Amino acid sequence: MTNVAIVYYSGYGHTAKQAEAVGEGVARASGAKATLYAIDKEGNLPASAMESISQADAVIYGSPTYMGGPAWQFKKFADASSKPWFTQAWKDKVAGGFTNSASVNGDKFATIEYFWTLSQQHGQIWVGTGLLPANAKANGPDDVNWSAGFGGALAISPSDAAPDEAPRKGDLETARLLGQRVAETAAKFAA
Repeated sequence: MTNVAIVYYSGYGHTAKQAEAVGEGVARASGAKATLYAIDKEGNLPASAMESISQADAVIYGSPTYMGGPAWQFKKFADASSKPWFTQAWKDKVAGGFTNSASVNGDKFATIEYFWTLSQQHGQIWVGTGLLPANAKANGPDDVNWSAGFGGALAISPSDAAPDEAPRKGDLETARLLGQRVAETAAKFAA
């Protein structure tokens, strides 16, 4: 079985909804299982989480984009990952990432780039969305990869939308497809 750890922080519930969609996508892959690790408001994970993440075949990182980067709670987790880094516990694991913000752009790529850099510090193998953008006049928020994320799954949750309203259908399906692709890629490396 391919085990995928999804490590994320969610400030208002929108990124948690996206994380759940990534997990649903992992479950679409044959023989794959997702475990979600929510970083709390103080930037902490449960004590045993780092060891469990080290046992996973893949790690998918998620955070809202705040002020052009991941939330400080995610950065605290990233700093704490220096312990598994020291032993190269995450080396050669597949990695991916997702983010969400209220704005259509909101400098989301800076957050994906942060995740990519973290993955490279750990010696991981990055997997992007592999999806073409939905960029014709007929396309909109309900379409897959409407926001044209290639390095990771991008979602838009308007500032006045509750988590039951956003991210929208297309962004959630994009997240599912990323989760599935990461799990399938991890299975190929494990074979």
